[in-house]
Amino acid sequence: MANLKDLKNRISSVKSTRKITKAMQMVAAAKLRRAQEAAEMSRPYAERFNAVMATLAKSVGDSESAPKLLAGTGKQDVHLLVVMTAERGLCGGFNSNIAKLARTHAERLLGEGKTVKILTVGKKGRDVLKRGYADHFVGHVDLSDVKRIGYAEAQGIAKDVLNRFDEGEFDVATIFYSKFVNVVTQEPTAQQVIPASYGEAEEEEATGSGALYDYEPSEEEILADLLPRGVATQIFSALLENGASEQGARMTAMDNATRNAGEMIDKLTIEFNRTRQAVITNELIEIISGAEAL
Repeated sequence: MANLKDLKNRISSVKSTRKITKAMQMVAAAKLRRAQEAAEMSRPYAERFNAVMATLAKSVGDSESAPKLLAGTGKQDVHLLVVMTAERGLCGGFNSNIAKLARTHAERLLGEGKTVKILTVGKKGRDVLKRGYADHFVGHVDLSDVKRIGYAEAQGIAKDVLNRFDEGEFDVATIFYSKFVNVVTQEPTAQQVIPASYGEAEEEEATGSGALYDYEPSEEEILADLLPRGVATQIFSALLENGASEQGARMTAMDNATRNAGEMIDKLTIEFNRTRQAVITNELIEIISGAEAL
């Protein structure tokens, strides 16, 4: 049985921990509101941009004049995985879920005989993946000094990826991030950005109005100019989704930690009271026994 001093120290320690987790929960809640607004405001632009790009890509098709970012290199031998996680921990399974999805994707590609290269954004993803895939790392983007993610950071990452593509370092690029659904739900997502891939939803939205457009200059020239911006836009949207998901996951994790600390304090307090009562009882027995002996 623990003595009273040890129990008192443990109760004091857990109370200090509860104060920290409660403060972190409140800070995450404040940051979540701004991050969620930024992520939700970016979605309409990204969706409409993808719809326009889907229309242009469909009109160009597989022609020889199609830009390289759309047509690809004609091979799928080398894959670049851009894994975007947080710079900090204490946010539940947010970082590990993204890293797990990227690890599963990498294992499947390696099993098919493909070459995998990994570019990490955020040190938590780097720390998780370097244990088994350190030989596949080709770069890292540190955003620890960035107080608020902006389009400039996305442009920097996109420029790095596009330069590697122009130099022939890879054939396919896929970004990994967590899509924000609500405070308790974040979906790890893999999205191919090179060659540009647009889903059926964007194509249906693009063709749903039934309008016909004449483009000047040609579709190929417009695509050649917009596709690099499309990569930056997709990366920017992913960073914003990640920011909201991180704060939501941290708020939930800190709320659970605060509740667990409260339950532990209650249990330790009960144990402390029982131990103190046992000590008092033993002292009374010794006093009574000594008095009777006299």
